Amino acid sequence: MDEHEIAELRNLAGLATPMALRVAVTLGLPDRLRGDGAAAERVAAELGVSPIALELLLGHLATLGVVEQTPTGYRTTRYGANLCTDAGNGLTNFLHLDLAGGRAELAFAELLHSITTGDAAYPRRYGQDFWADLTAQPHLRESFDQQMTHRFREQIPGIVDGYDWGRFATIVDVGGGHGTLLAAILAAHPRLRGQLIDLDPTATEAGHTFRAHGVDDRAQTTAVSFFDPLPPGADAYLLCDILHDWDDEHAHRILSRCVEAVVPAGRVLVVEPVGGRRAATEFDLAMLVIFGGRERRVDEFRALASAHGLVLDTVADLTDQRCLLEFRLG
Repeated sequence: MDEHEIAELRNLAGLATPMALRVAVTLGLPDRLRGDGAAAERVAAELGVSPIALELLLGHLATLGVVEQTPTGYRTTRYGANLCTDAGNGLTNFLHLDLAGGRAELAFAELLHSITTGDAAYPRRYGQDFWADLTAQPHLRESFDQQMTHRFREQIPGIVDGYDWGRFATIVDVGGGHGTLLAAILAAHPRLRGQLIDLDPTATEAGHTFRAHGVDDRAQTTAVSFFDPLPPGADAYLLCDILHDWDDEHAHRILSRCVEAVVPAGRVLVVEPVGGRRAATEFDLAMLVIFGGRERRVDEFRALASAHGLVLDTVADLTDQRCLLEFRLG
């Protein structure tokens, strides 16, 4: 019996630490305990929580190095400051139990359901799918948009530089979120015009992004679902981090809208992690549990697209996380 291996597996499987970090962020402890910190009893009274239980939580956070004990209580360490709301690293959104990222992660408690059925676990836990939840709770949609913008920020230069976007005159960013990618593409190609479609209020925020980047004279937004008819006649329709959020049935519906809108010589461009190439296995499970989707492999993309008369021309590794698949009408 290898005791080291047993201990390692126990640590990997343990839920105490990931949940302690999530609860700490949800309660705002890293922010509250900055500077000189405070006594557990005082913080417990401010938050309306059990002082004994909070002391237990802070004790574990001290073991993790997130806080440290002082003669008067606890204070946030330099390491723990990474969990503060103004750290700019996206961790707060990812961990907070009442924001889109942290809420969605709890669906992993129903992973067995997803593995058994192949369906998303999110509806089993919350009574409706992820997207319906965002519609019903605007603060979740806002935090999801922020999460996507932050998560994608470091990827944008590689995506912009790694493909010849200037070959097109017009491009439609399908489900383009706050518009940071399309704004960067337009800024790099002054003769290119773009249109972003997404639901409101996300589409409205994209308009602000275009103005902030000085490309609003060449970019427009349309508040529409990508399951509805898309603005027709563009040279390229871009699906960035879209298809992996959906099962095959819905992915087919999205592709069919692109095909009916694109010009005959145009392209449908898919940018996202590709299974076996740029996709992390952990993220693959997240797509399943939260959305009922997955990181498809190249042959799966090829088969999916062929049902719509699309032919896969090229696959390019744009960044360490994402590929671009270029499809044309056959």
